[in-house]
Amino acid sequence: MSTIKRQFGKNFDYIYKKHSIFELTKTINIMQRIILFLTFFAVGLIATFAQDTHSITIEFSGMETDKGTIYVGLHDSKANFLKKRFKETVIAVKDNKATVTFENIPQGEYAVSAFHDENDNKKMDTKIFGIPKEPIGISNNATGFMGPPKYKDAKFIVDKDITLQIKMN
Repeated sequence: MSTIKRQFGKNFDYIYKKHSIFELTKTINIMQRIILFLTFFAVGLIATFAQDTHSITIEFSGMETDKGTIYVGLHDSKANFLKKRFKETVIAVKDNKATVTFENIPQGEYAVSAFHDENDNKKMDTKIFGIPKEPIGISNNATGFMGPPKYKDAKFIVDKDITLQIKMN
């Protein structure tokens, strides 16, 4: 640094200070951009993980036997009701009862369908015209007349953690 000072003489201090301020300003500007980027990134990350989700606990009753399993489907629209499941699970029956909880469910409108696979053949056995041989259960204990239950009778709103009771028939 002393060699540079000798070359520039009196102006060295002026040039050095001016250059240092420029570098300092440039560094602060870069730091501000980094902090701004990290702030936006953190806010986006928090917003992603802070989505309003809830749990649905379903308590099944009315089973006549502990044999077999219950296939449970959670449907998220009228178009998907009894066709495509948003979430699904298989649960065991104990003391003629069963309970399941679906976690991290976004706010919205849903319906539940279930059947008790008493013979554990992994399908719902039916009689003539598709009438179930094995017990079934639908949210709101909806029943069908001359056909399957309607979505409008089975739907419910999820805007908080909820518990449903479904009687298997």
